[in-house]
Formats: sequence, C-alpha cells, structure tokens
Amino acid sequence: MNGLWLVVMGVSGCGKSSLGAALAVGFGLPLIEGDDYHPPANVEKMSRGIALTDADRAGWLATLGQKLAAAPQGAVLTCSALKRSYREQLRAAVPGLRFVFMEIERAESERRVAARAGAGEHTFPASLVANQFATLESPVGEPGVLAVDATEPLGVLVGQVKAWLPAG
Repeated sequence: MNGLWLVVMGVSGCGKSSLGAALAVGFGLPLIEGDDYHPPANVEKMSRGIALTDADRAGWLATLGQKLAAAPQGAVLTCSALKRSYREQLRAAVPGLRFVFMEIERAESERRVAARAGAGEHTFPASLVANQFATLESPVGEPGVLAVDATEPLGVLVGQVKAWLPAG
C-alpha cells in the first residue's frame, strides 16, 4: 500500500508499539516509534514521574510531523496524541493522516504500565497514567479515526485496521 500515513494512539500501556509494529510490517511501511524522539529533558521529567506540559510536547510533535512528512510512501507512527490540538498539529504535517485510537480502561492501563516498569522495559511510571487519562480528549468522531478495543488480541486489531482502510 502506498501513501498511507497512520498514527496508532492512546494512553501509555494500551499497546501502541505492538500494534504499530505489526501494521508497519503488514503494510511494508517504516515504523516511527514516537517515544524514541522525546528530547532528553522530556525523558528525564517522565522518569521522575512529572507529567509533560503542552510546551514540553510542542517540539516533539513538530519532530514527529517532520518524520511523517519525510516518508513519501507513508509510515506508521506510535504516539499518544492525547489532545485534539496535538492531532491537528500532526494532521497539518500530513494531510489525510489517519488515527487508530486504542481504547483501554484506566485500571488495565495502570496494570500494564506497572508490569512493564517492574520488568525494566520502560521508564514511564504507572503514576503518570492518571494524568494521561485526565489529558485525553477522545478522538472518536474526528475524521479519519478508528477506535479499537486495546484488550483484543493483536491479530484481531490488525484485521480491524486493515478492514477499515481503503484497498490500495
């Protein structure tokens, strides 16, 4: 498929990285792991349990928009994209950008993030999950958005996304 730009979004612990990687492989597109582009100051804040502000995210979102726009065949981006203004910033970089919103209950997100932190896999503390839910502005109803249940098996989620996208 050519010309597909897709953001897999949601709060921490919803499974963005797993679904994003599967979609990137499935569509033969590059994967842009949004967390890899946080500046060191953001990583430090999050690792200390301090929530990021809009100002903290502005440069990060600009970088992600540039990465998407620099992929002429398309790309899959994993990014929390919690607020509509963040999604609009990404849409401005790549018109026609689509979002897969991974919906998850707060308790399940907290459980997953705590398990990840306990395994030493992530620097994002479970204490910040509540802030992400408080910040989240649901994208349901915005154009180009598919909401999926983040607790479904990965293969089911990939199938739902493929069925939603136009054949190409």
